[in-house]
Amino acid sequence: MSANKAIKLAVIGRGMIGSAAARHLSKMGHDVALIGPNEPADYSRHSGVFGSHYDEGRITRSFDSDPFWRQVNCAAISRYGEISAESGVEFYREVGVLHVGPGESTDVASVGKIAAEAGILCEAYDDTGLAERFPFLRSTAGMQGYFEPRNAGYISPRRLVRAQTIAAERAGARIIDEPALGISESGSGVTIRTRSGSVEAERVLVAAGGHTQSLLGQSLGFTVYARTVAMFRLGAAEVQRLAGMPSMRCFGPRGEDPYILPPIPYPDGQTWLKLGGDPVDLPLESEADIKDWFKSGGSIHVADGLQKQILDRIRDLNFEERRVVPCMTTFGDRGLPCIGPLSERVAVAFGCYGKSAKCSDELGRLGGMALLGEVRAELAP
Repeated sequence: MSANKAIKLAVIGRGMIGSAAARHLSKMGHDVALIGPNEPADYSRHSGVFGSHYDEGRITRSFDSDPFWRQVNCAAISRYGEISAESGVEFYREVGVLHVGPGESTDVASVGKIAAEAGILCEAYDDTGLAERFPFLRSTAGMQGYFEPRNAGYISPRRLVRAQTIAAERAGARIIDEPALGISESGSGVTIRTRSGSVEAERVLVAAGGHTQSLLGQSLGFTVYARTVAMFRLGAAEVQRLAGMPSMRCFGPRGEDPYILPPIPYPDGQTWLKLGGDPVDLPLESEADIKDWFKSGGSIHVADGLQKQILDRIRDLNFEERRVVPCMTTFGDRGLPCIGPLSERVAVAFGCYGKSAKCSDELGRLGGMALLGEVRAELAP
């Protein structure tokens, strides 16, 4: 589209929340532009913004210990089929999620209690039951597990963004394949600067993840943290041996509580097993910090710890190659995302706490509604 054509609503951020907001707003009949760049071809040479959806595996599940996150999880998961049908893109696999940890852990016990109260199906397993049901586990002595078999597994964040973008475009949204460089608000509208010119909009939703606060030029009380994931390439025999593996949430002390994705085919034609779980938080305090972090390739030290974690948890794991990948996440003090208006014409929707990929469709819908004037008070900045 022409960069200087005025539009009614603009969504800045073509990630999971932004693309979802654009889909919902477009389906409601609004004139929408979705602004954001494609995935960079080469991190090390990329000079623009980075996103955290450049991947094929994120855990999805109905369960969460917090009622808000359970609600948005269930709302989003209920629409996975709708998004796939509207876009022709599949992004979800229902392989289930295993919540597992030491039997004496109150965190593990609370999974069963909360799931029962919330009506979420979970199968309980003691250490012997875990060994029988999940034979790939290396050691189950003294462990307790809860397996969530339905509406749980993993999504491809990359494919979900593609699906939301296609569905939004089919509903009438226009895509501007450029990063927003800045925004300025006036009495008549909002001007969004891009490399090829300015975009004029009546109202703007900023859903730019870790870039949101720097783009706005103000703090909303959230910190961007660096994250490292380790990926292990598997040969055909290991892929077959681990074919029944679910996604996993492991409970334990910080640094010994990884999340683990089952073997997933990636665009390179290989199958990778992935896990994450940083032992310490590394704040990224500026756009320069974010760029430097993504270009660095992530932390080898964290990846070494993750490699020990996966070898301690998966019996006789035989991998052919290890890859270290940088990521980022945003955390605030309240445990809730930041979704609401900043002014008459500008609203925000961000704050993932490392768990918004699965529920991004609902967070995007809430962001779209905030832009239209409907606000949930507990989420507002």
